[in-house]
Amino acid sequence: MSRIGKAPIEIPAGVEVKVDNNVVTVKGKKNTLSLTVNPDIEVKVEDGHVHVCRPDDEKEHRAMHGLYRALIHNMVVGVSQGYRKEMELVGVGYRANATGQVLELALGYSHAIYIKLPDEVKVETKSERNKNPLIILESDDKQLLGQVCAKIRSLRKPEPYKGKGIKFVGEVIRRKSGKSASAK
Repeated sequence: MSRIGKAPIEIPAGVEVKVDNNVVTVKGKKNTLSLTVNPDIEVKVEDGHVHVCRPDDEKEHRAMHGLYRALIHNMVVGVSQGYRKEMELVGVGYRANATGQVLELALGYSHAIYIKLPDEVKVETKSERNKNPLIILESDDKQLLGQVCAKIRSLRKPEPYKGKGIKFVGEVIRRKSGKSASAK
């Protein structure tokens, strides 16, 4: 039995979970999210908990069991608390500026990069003197937030020699030593 799949999901106060046919809808104070579940997987809401069940021990059903439990749990946490990611721009002249849902990045290229963010993602930038610029992203949808962060990070991945690039706050970059002097 899947350890993740068999764990019940506790529904916090102010969150409402509905199961209609194969669609799970989670409504909270922040937003409403919905997910279409495979018809083989059964989702039940009982006395303040959500239970995800599978019909048998087929490999495909075992995989979907834990997957759908994790996705529903992420939806419950998203509508009650939300998700937040902070990204740091490390490099001389690297800047970030947010105007509405458009993020402008200066990453050492000959031109500025503009990214139009989805309406579900809220963006904020911070630039303080003698500190690296920060991009703060918030959303109720964990999957969408991760996808946006991956897109931003792919524009300038951290390199292992000086550590320049876009990284998450608190992320440790494995560093390499540069060329060593040859002995004659």
